[in-house]
Amino acid sequence: MEDKVLLAYASKYGSTKEVAEAVAGVLRENGLAASLQPVSKVRDLAPYSAVVLGAPIYLGSWLGDFRRFLARHQDAFMKRPPAIFTLGPTHSDPDEWQGVRNQLAQVLAKYPWLNPSTLELFGGKYDPAKLRIPDNLLAALPASPLHGMRASDARDWQAIRSWTQKMAKQLLLEKS
Repeated sequence: MEDKVLLAYASKYGSTKEVAEAVAGVLRENGLAASLQPVSKVRDLAPYSAVVLGAPIYLGSWLGDFRRFLARHQDAFMKRPPAIFTLGPTHSDPDEWQGVRNQLAQVLAKYPWLNPSTLELFGGKYDPAKLRIPDNLLAALPASPLHGMRASDARDWQAIRSWTQKMAKQLLLEKS
């Protein structure tokens, strides 16, 4: 097994991809060979000594391609737990953060075999101008949680960097 870290992500509108790019950059700064790929392109985990996964919680769930990726690689993740980061809250409101933490706990409960080596929740980004069908139709419905939401970006780049540096140190310790 080559000494490389896979950073696989799912991203609906690009925000999680941007965070994954930043995480890969920090891993590389810390001396780790990081391969950045969307989960839909990953076929084999064998070449990697560690796996970091990123996906948003979108309307209470991880994206479908991320869920399929987890199912496809269940055996590997049971033997070698991945580090996972999730994007969710789009504002600094503590109630929103708690709500997304609850959603994340419910999502993880659907994968009792998944025991991440580390799990972190970061703020996300929301831009209604970028919504595509069917999300823009959903946002138009008065009962929708997206209805009337303004654009926001709650990503804390320093927190992302700090988490990644801590994880990189742990990966380097495991390597030695």
